[in-house]
Amino acid sequence: MPVELRAYQSLKLWHDVHLDLVHQGEDLSARQMAILLTIYLEPPPHTVRGLAKKLGVTKPVITRALDTMGKLDLVSRRRDEADRRNVIIQRTVAGALAVERLGDIITARAKELPL
Repeated sequence: MPVELRAYQSLKLWHDVHLDLVHQGEDLSARQMAILLTIYLEPPPHTVRGLAKKLGVTKPVITRALDTMGKLDLVSRRRDEADRRNVIIQRTVAGALAVERLGDIITARAKELPL
């Protein structure tokens, strides 16, 4: 069922969700959030090379973002045994819970939108 939002409602939702994330100490950049959601919403496997291509950035940019996200236990990395040049990005329990919390925040805030 498609949901139709006016521009103001979309911006209000975006604002309120981000405000909640900041209040909760979730301070991911837009790039980190895009990487996180790609990893958790799209089927694996995910590689540094693949994420860089999808986001239109360099591999070092992805690596820096993953460094931060790894410290937060949102993702982990391992070498691909079939091709040691590839780095596989893996989901973590903490990351899955963070994405689920994000979904809950968006759902709750969407219900509060003015008509």
